[in-house]
Amino acid sequence: MEVFNSFFDSFLACYGREGTALAAMLLVLLGVQLYYYIFVYGRIAGYKNNRRPAVLEADPPVSVVMPLFSEDYAFVEERLPLILAQSYPKFEVVIVYVGHDSDFYEDLARLKQTFPQIITTKIHLNPRFPISRKMALNVGIKSAHYEHMIFTSTDACPQTDRWLSLMAKGFTRGDIVIGYCGLEPKRGAVNYLMRAWRMMHAAEWLGRAICRRPYRGMLQNFGFTKTLYFGANGFNRLNMNIGEDDLFLQRVMTRNNVSVILSPRATLREKTWGGLGWGLGHLRYFGSAFRFYPRSARNFVQWEIGSRLLFFLAAACALCFMPLEYKMAVAAMILLRYLVVVVEVRRIAQRLGEKGMAWCYFLYDLLSLPGAVVVRLMLLRKDKRVWR
Repeated sequence: MEVFNSFFDSFLACYGREGTALAAMLLVLLGVQLYYYIFVYGRIAGYKNNRRPAVLEADPPVSVVMPLFSEDYAFVEERLPLILAQSYPKFEVVIVYVGHDSDFYEDLARLKQTFPQIITTKIHLNPRFPISRKMALNVGIKSAHYEHMIFTSTDACPQTDRWLSLMAKGFTRGDIVIGYCGLEPKRGAVNYLMRAWRMMHAAEWLGRAICRRPYRGMLQNFGFTKTLYFGANGFNRLNMNIGEDDLFLQRVMTRNNVSVILSPRATLREKTWGGLGWGLGHLRYFGSAFRFYPRSARNFVQWEIGSRLLFFLAAACALCFMPLEYKMAVAAMILLRYLVVVVEVRRIAQRLGEKGMAWCYFLYDLLSLPGAVVVRLMLLRKDKRVWR
């Protein structure tokens, strides 16, 4: 204690109160950042779901439920065959078509002659009475024959034929299964930033779920049981067109009923329909549910962004105004943080099946901060697409 007091007095005498306070702030903020990347995100790479107690003795039959809101022949010809080709002994694919094209629906229903596991149902689209995804999923859930259901979207496709078997196996450890879906890789910095945002955003709630504090899943790759769904009286927030993968799951998730499936073979890829404008609009649309999250989840997300921003600002201040030896110590702290971040991001990317994410991560590390501010400002304006 005397040694610490002597060091503190010497440091205070050398750098003054402002320099001492700045050093203390840097150390605290660095500690917060290392906690997130080592003790929360870092658990993703080594997580094993089979350590959880079993609730089923064998992998159950599953229903894959997905709504279809357009006459998407690309889905029928390119992505649907990848789902039908899954290596799993007993499953069905429930497609809920929302539209008014009878010819397209007949073509869709005719697929059952070749693929008997396809179940189709139709909701007639009336412009005066718009149908939400929740309503379509509710019809699909009631049409499904099996107790255990996996939900995905028509713009996402599995990367291997093991996706469904891995997700279904998750039901042997819990009533809710959550997995990962990345964005399709393309050339360019914008695509890299969108993919990095998707991966690190997922790392937040995947890490929390591994720590047994789950608060959401991913729209394109999650599942639950019929008993759980009807026991909660269906989806909540029916005045919103979003929320089935977060606001609803928050009602039914507990510490012990969530299976987290992490494997490159269980990863899906979502099609990107545009560049930066599409990406920001995507964030604004689904981010409208964030203010309804539990306070603990909101604080967890905001603390990482806030601590990162304050760390960079404090480091910049020190590098501009403090003496040389002080600057060298701060540079060492920045280097330490970046090395830890690169190592952990690389491990997370390997576990989730992402490629080429680690060595350009500094771009996302810096640019995601003003990006978060832009999205927050966009959310101040009500998105009419969200509300019914």
